[in-house]
Amino acid sequence: MIYIHVPFCKSFCTYCDFYSEIAQEGMFSRYTDQLCEEIRRRKAEMNGLPNTLYFGGGTPSLLPLGDLTRILLTLEECGRGGPYTEFTLEVNPDDIVEKGRPYLDSLLMLGVNRISIGVQSFDDELLKWMNRRHDAARAKEAFRLCREAGFTNISIDLIFGLSNLSDAVWEQTVDEAIALKPEHISCYQLTVEGDSVLARRLEEGEYEEASDDVCRHQYDVLCEKLKAAGYNHYEISNFAKQGYEAVHNGGYWQRRPYVGLGPAAHSFSGRGRSWNDATLDHYGHTEEALSVEDEKVETLMLALRTARGVDEEFLQANCIPGSIQQLMKEGALVKVGRRYRIPEDHFFVSDEIIRTLV
Repeated sequence: MIYIHVPFCKSFCTYCDFYSEIAQEGMFSRYTDQLCEEIRRRKAEMNGLPNTLYFGGGTPSLLPLGDLTRILLTLEECGRGGPYTEFTLEVNPDDIVEKGRPYLDSLLMLGVNRISIGVQSFDDELLKWMNRRHDAARAKEAFRLCREAGFTNISIDLIFGLSNLSDAVWEQTVDEAIALKPEHISCYQLTVEGDSVLARRLEEGEYEEASDDVCRHQYDVLCEKLKAAGYNHYEISNFAKQGYEAVHNGGYWQRRPYVGLGPAAHSFSGRGRSWNDATLDHYGHTEEALSVEDEKVETLMLALRTARGVDEEFLQANCIPGSIQQLMKEGALVKVGRRYRIPEDHFFVSDEIIRTLV
C-alpha cells in the first residue's frame, strides 16, 4: 500500500485544512524531483506491501502527465511498479472536463484503474459556498467522460452535515449521485478544521454548525437511499456495489502497513506511525512508536468503523468488563458469527459506542 500526496490546488475549499499550495509554474517538477528522491530513499520500506497505489491531495489531476509518468517509472525502478491491484487517482471535475478524453486515455495507459471524483454536491449554490471550481453540470460531465473513456470503477465524494443544506437539496443530491450509477460513494460529515476558512467564519459568527439532529437525519436519508439502490454500507462513510469496496482504504481499517510519500504524507509500519513535514522542499520525517494501549484502541476503533466488525476474542479481552452486554442490550452492538459489529442504525454514534468499550 503506497499513498502519494500531491499538494497542489488551484483554489482552497472553504472547509479544507489539508496541506496544499496554490499551483505555480516550476512547482510540479520540483515536487517530482523531491518525491522521486524520497521513493529511492525509502525503497526498503515498501518491500512486501500489498500492491495498491493511491494518489490523493490536494488535487492530483493537476499533476502533469510527464511528472506522473516519472513518478511511476521511479516506483518501477524500485520494484514497486504496476500493474497494481488497485490504482486510484483523485480528480477534480473541472480538470477532467478541461483536459478531456486524451488525458483519461493516458491515465488508463499508465495503469490507473480507479477514479475518485471530488463532487461534494450537485447544488450550484453550495458548491460556490464551498469554493469548489466546478458546478453540478461539470461534475456530471466529468463522470460521463470517465465512463466513456472506459473506467469501470468510479467513486464519487459527497459532503453532508451543513447547516445551509436543506433536506430537499440533500435528497436531490443523493438521488442524482445514484442516477450516475458509480461503483462507489464516499460521504463525509462536514467538520470544522482548525486552519480552514470555515473555522474563521465560525469564529466570526458568519457560520453556524449543523445540529446533531440535522446531521443524523441527513445521514439516515443517505443510508436509506443507498441501501435501496443496492449499495453495501461497508464502512461508516463508504458505500459500494458488490465487489467494489476500496481495497487500498480497506487496508487502513485493517491496520495494514503502508508508506505515505510526499509532503505531509503519513505512514504506518505496523508498530508505529510517521509523517513528513508539510513543505515542498527537503521535507523531514518524524516517527512515533505506539504503545500497547494505543494499538488496542486503534484496532477496536478502526475495525468497528466497518460492517465486518471486530473479532470476538479480541474484543472480549480488551474491553471494559460488562460493556459488551450493556451495548448489546441497547442494540448498539450485535454479534454475527465470531465477530461483533455496530449495526448500521448506530453507525452515526459509533464514537460514543467505542468510548463505552474502552
